[in-house]
Amino acid sequence: MTVVVRFAPSPTGFLHIGGARTALFNWLFAKHHGGSFRLRIEDTDRTRSTPEAVAAIIDGLDWLGLSWDGEIVYQSARAARHADMVRQLLAAGRAYKCYCTPAELEAMREKARAERRSVRYDGTWRDRDPAEAPPGVPPVIRLKAPQQGSTTIRDRVQGDVTVANSELDDLIILRADGSPTYNLSVVVDDHDMAITHVIRGDDHLNNAFRQAQIYHALEWPIPEFAHVPLIHGPDGTKMSKRHGAVGVDAYRDLGYLPEAMCNYLMRLGWSHRDDEIISTEQAIAWFDLDAVGRSPARFDFARLDNLCGHYIRIAANERLSDLVAERLEKLLGQPLSDPQRARLLRAMPELKMRPKTLVELAANSLFLVKPRPIGADEKAAKLLTPEARDLLRALLQHLDRSAWNASALEECVRKFAAENGSKLGSVAQPLRAALTGSTASAGIFEVMEVLGREETLGRLADAANLTAAPDARVC
Repeated sequence: MTVVVRFAPSPTGFLHIGGARTALFNWLFAKHHGGSFRLRIEDTDRTRSTPEAVAAIIDGLDWLGLSWDGEIVYQSARAARHADMVRQLLAAGRAYKCYCTPAELEAMREKARAERRSVRYDGTWRDRDPAEAPPGVPPVIRLKAPQQGSTTIRDRVQGDVTVANSELDDLIILRADGSPTYNLSVVVDDHDMAITHVIRGDDHLNNAFRQAQIYHALEWPIPEFAHVPLIHGPDGTKMSKRHGAVGVDAYRDLGYLPEAMCNYLMRLGWSHRDDEIISTEQAIAWFDLDAVGRSPARFDFARLDNLCGHYIRIAANERLSDLVAERLEKLLGQPLSDPQRARLLRAMPELKMRPKTLVELAANSLFLVKPRPIGADEKAAKLLTPEARDLLRALLQHLDRSAWNASALEECVRKFAAENGSKLGSVAQPLRAALTGSTASAGIFEVMEVLGREETLGRLADAANLTAAPDARVC
């Protein structure tokens, strides 16, 4: 058997982080078994489905690197096929027309609530003669579900789950306006796409019982089910906006690398011994449904940050420079020059060692590309006292004669400090403030080498000529 799985989101908004994990699990399962991963857009809710949401889902999958096989299937384009299968069930006596009015259905529900029974359709038209149909009432089509016995889902994650058929009423499979309902459409699409395994969130487990009954009525084989527990927030409740970002696009904006997101998401509910850092190649080799847990996984932002920090450290410097340059250009409102991009690339081996996200990395890189005068933040401005500016003016003369590499620059500054009876720190601190606008940065002599002679001397001249520290522009 060739494994065929699918990711089938409803395009009513962004790609939710839980949906992204579902897509990832399906993708890994297909890759592990040498099968196919299909994408189906379940856009039958025309009032809520939008082209923008479809684009956001596709963009999110692309960013995560989850490529699908074949063409995208749009469920709305298959409505005629869905309706045709309903008509076949009707002709075979496995479905029937129901003429209950909205008022009758509400009275049915009220009676059930009053009698403290489950609210279900009572089968009024199940065996009734259609000749008794009231005039002017368009019927819905209901599945003639079994009333005796039980329906069991053999689930690869949840185990065997059984429900009594008496708890499942005759669900509507075709609305009065001729449009098919969700459960019917899903079954027909999964069958026609030759889906062998349905891997999805456990919020769909109740749908699985109804879908199994539709499969039986159509005499089609049932795919294997695997219902994965949902992602919870740190407090143990269902992941929502109050816990932070819930859309994949938001995590991209927050500066997480896609490989860090994939690594983190695959570890939410699936494990391989004590391994935390797992490459895509390793995940494909190791992933299977047996290691998916039954309990909801809790989202831990600190662990995600640590993972992303790891992937930033091992990422190619050229790639990081391009990603950071894109963010800096948006921040500055103008494109970076070739010299500015060159500075970023030269500094990247040192810059990437500490940040946990691209946002942090861009913030730490901003001083490299800020136009002169670069200004200083509040703490750095306090270091640029009149005495410190005098020191910088004197240092300028020494630096102008120095070779321009980190070791030579350090030797020059140390010699200057000794000649002026100062400690290295009393020179290096205002030097850092003048060159970076901050009190923290990579090694200051490495910074000077990356900035280059002209930019370094220019920034020092800007800082040395300040008339008063309060006038310094805050970054």
